[in-house]
This record gives sequence, structure tokens and C-alpha cells, in this order.
Amino acid sequence: MPLDQKPVPAQPSAVSGPDSGPGLVPGGSGPVSEQGPVGATTGATATVPAEAWSIRQAGPWTHRDLAANGARFHIAELGSGPLVLLVHGWPEYWWAWRHQLTALAEAGYRAVALDLRGIGGSDRTPRGYDPGNLALDITGVIRSLGERRAHLVGHASGGTLAWVAAVMRPSVIQSLTVVSAAHPRDLRRALLTDRRQFAAFEHVLGFQRPWIPERRLVADDAELVGRYLNSWTGPNGLDEAAVHAYRQAIQIPSTAHCSIEPYRWLLRSLARPDGIQFARRMKKPITAPTLHVQGAADPVLLSHTALGGGEYVAAPYRWRLLPGVGHFPHEEAPEEFTAELLDWVGRHKE
Repeated sequence: MPLDQKPVPAQPSAVSGPDSGPGLVPGGSGPVSEQGPVGATTGATATVPAEAWSIRQAGPWTHRDLAANGARFHIAELGSGPLVLLVHGWPEYWWAWRHQLTALAEAGYRAVALDLRGIGGSDRTPRGYDPGNLALDITGVIRSLGERRAHLVGHASGGTLAWVAAVMRPSVIQSLTVVSAAHPRDLRRALLTDRRQFAAFEHVLGFQRPWIPERRLVADDAELVGRYLNSWTGPNGLDEAAVHAYRQAIQIPSTAHCSIEPYRWLLRSLARPDGIQFARRMKKPITAPTLHVQGAADPVLLSHTALGGGEYVAAPYRWRLLPGVGHFPHEEAPEEFTAELLDWVGRHKE
């Protein structure tokens, strides 16, 4: 499958959302270009012509592919120095870290943003979307980059995988930064006992049906994804270019299916032997220094669900709750978040 496919053409949406407007041509049916959206590297709100969108958005970074754990992965890379690997959540891809890529490179780090299996420019394999295998993708990418260790940063589902990677391959993780993601045992407990958190995962419940969720996600130029993005943020919101980019990315063939497979595993495994075994394995203490960042206004992963991750960390642990910030701290409050990240990795360089 070509890595830079254009999205599946769709009919124009009959629903006007906050991300609709001039230049957001439904379906992105123009030719794929290597030029990124206006404001892609700065995050500024912009009018974005559909033909300007590409998975490999232009910027100061370089794009390349590498092999790890039996699949091919796309990365965007900038800078030199100690490795900081950035792992996105749903429904994002590597571009979610555009602010941090430049800031980390300027601070003397080798910043690498990864597209997870099944998303962006990475391979869409028929299976392999359980958390154990996805975590091995991450640690395999670290090795493929020629590094023994890395500072690992993960957001939402990528943050869950960061927890798992730190348990499965502790020698590879120099420091851990988890954003908008509870420890897997805390999340499991909340889904089984907390009605508020279960209700906040309404979209995940909808993902459990076969085929219908995939069709809904790509329908009307991925209008549903735009609604999710705008309803999950705090007062600052996401800029127009970001919402447009994520709506386009979900429409690349097979992405909708592959990107929600981990959520299907999450709920379906709660009572299965593999899920119970995974939960037991996650009792192992994490030995990497851990920064845990949470938006106080996050409507998806509730603050009280995330609180308590330090119970599983046998190393320095820092909890940061950001007032007025929703599910995407790295995009809603990039300067504040990046300052926290730089301080943390700076403290744990050695």
C-alpha cells in the first residue's frame, strides 16, 4: 500500500461544524502534495486547500520509513542528541507532535514522531493490534533508530502503550512521559466500576460493532471525527488546520478499521484470559522516571481515572494537572506542555 495515499473520496457533508469553511474541500480529492497545510509547523489557524494535505507534511523535519517488529513504520525526525520518541493517540498521527518536534530539536534532542501500526504512513497489517504487540512496535522502532534507550512520550492510546512498553522493555526506556492516559490497570478498574468513566468512553462502546463504526468515521468527509475533536478540547480548542488534517488522515483506506482495533481489544478482553493475563503483567513496577500530564477539562479520560498512576512507578514520579485543558494538552497548550516535557527529559538525560 502506498504510504502517501489520498483519502477515500466522500460526499460533501450536510452538517456544518466549527471546522468547516472555505478551503476545506470534502474528501480531499485533489492530488496529494508534499506541501503541508498552511500553519502546519506553527499550529496557526489557516484556510487549508484539500490539495495541500499529505501524510508527509513539509517542515524542518525529514520523513523516512524503517522496519521493526515485522512491519514498516513512518517517522518524522528532527535534530540530533538523545532520542525522544513521540507516540500519538487517536484520531491523530505523527503531525500531532509538530510543536514538540521543533522545540526538542532546538533544545539538543533527536526528536522522532512515529505513526503507529495501521495509521498515517505506517503499514496496515491484518492483525497485531493488542497492546503487547503495539508496545513492541515502539521499542522495536527505538532499536531500528540505532539507539539503546529513549525518552518515550505517549498521548492517549499512545500513552497507554508507553506504560506497557516501560513494563515490557524497561531497559529501553530512559524516561517516560504519559499524556491523557491512565495506567492500564487503573483504566481497566474504571471501566469495570466507574459509570462516569464508562460513559465518557461512549465512542469506544460504539467501536465494538463490526464495520459500522468504520463507515461512520469516514462518512461525509470524516465529519464525525471533526465533531469528536472539537468536543474533546478545552476552551483553546484545536486549530482548523489540525482538525482538517486528522479528518483527512482517517480517510486513508483501512485506517479507520486499523485505528479502532486496539479499542475493540480493550473492551472485549476485559473478561477474556488474555486481558486478565495482561492486567496481571501490568502489576510490575515501572522503573523509568515518569511525568504524568492530564488536562483538567478532559471529557474522555477523566482526571480521577488518571490520578494514581504513581502507585505503579518505582522511580521519580511527577503528576501535572493542567487547568482548562482538554484531551490534547500537547496541542491545546503547546508552550506549557513543552516546557514541562523539556524540564523532565532534561532532568533525566543520564
